[in-house]
Amino acid sequence: MSACLIETKEDYMLVRAAGSIVLGGLLLLAAVEAPVHAQPGARGRLLALSKGNQTLSIIDPATLRILGTAPSGPDPHEVAATADGGTAYISNYGAGQGGFNTLTVVDLINFTTRPPIDLGPLRGPHGMTQAGGKIYFTAEVAKALGRIDPATNRVDWAIGTGQDISHMVVAAPDVRRLFTVNVQSASASIIERAVGRAGRFAPAADDDWTIASVKVGEPADDFEGFDVSPDGRELWTASPRGKLAIVDVTNKKLSQASDLPILSGANRVKFTPDGRRVFISRLSGGGGSAGNIVVFDAGTRAEIKRIDVGSGVGGILMQPDGTRAFASSRTGVVVIDLQTLQVLARIDVGPNPDGLAWAARPD
Repeated sequence: MSACLIETKEDYMLVRAAGSIVLGGLLLLAAVEAPVHAQPGARGRLLALSKGNQTLSIIDPATLRILGTAPSGPDPHEVAATADGGTAYISNYGAGQGGFNTLTVVDLINFTTRPPIDLGPLRGPHGMTQAGGKIYFTAEVAKALGRIDPATNRVDWAIGTGQDISHMVVAAPDVRRLFTVNVQSASASIIERAVGRAGRFAPAADDDWTIASVKVGEPADDFEGFDVSPDGRELWTASPRGKLAIVDVTNKKLSQASDLPILSGANRVKFTPDGRRVFISRLSGGGGSAGNIVVFDAGTRAEIKRIDVGSGVGGILMQPDGTRAFASSRTGVVVIDLQTLQVLARIDVGPNPDGLAWAARPD
């Protein structure tokens, strides 16, 4: 049974009326039996992948209850949901196996898996995001980005990056810009829609694109996790070798490169919705601290806090209303209060949780 770890006296006071059990000195509350940190305003659903179980968990973020699960397909890594919250798409990565070429499709209303999408030569799908009603994904083996039209469940657009291992993808809200960081090319690519530019194959059209790739380090640095500030001005990317690089998006140049041992093992980067803070997760230790999430002030670029959420922290997701963050760790999906930067609870979604996404609540 999935469970939420209750760590503080305040947590206990919230749930003791609902009933609880004590196991091994820890107070546990079954996630399917009573609400924890109930947030009536948290409209939507939290999606969490378990690589170990190869499942997708659909979670009520107000109560942290797991509403249902569905098979994820082989080697699931990242997930994104359609704008209406009715369907999820999961990248079947194929690490060490030449790269798979499928996306698993999950019905988020009935918690069932639909036929997978065959991506053809777009092998090694990994990063996923929803923007403008479409689903964008990276295809590492093909050195490309692709796009799925949920109306047809077919690829309706793709573009090559010309870079090695385009790992994650971020899209501007207006989809005028797409971003990816390329692990073995040690670069960040800014892919921009060239509005109204007459061309041979896109005369005066709105579907021509330019690509600028900015060097952020050396290939051995393995930069992969990144995010773009909500105002679209900065791209932050972290290296597991203990490095941080910040790209000036407007001028398409590297504005800061720092050696930060605390970022040893860095995996993912995420801005808070207000753009004031940046969370960087760490899959492994080192750097003289047990804190597996490092929080920075986005303006001063100074470290604010190190949050100990357990080892092996990967995926990070911000709740859209800016009240909480979620992080995948070996101890489960950790829930963090963004005001106090304290751990509120943990959700057991199965072994090796990874990709996280937010889905609108289906009507």
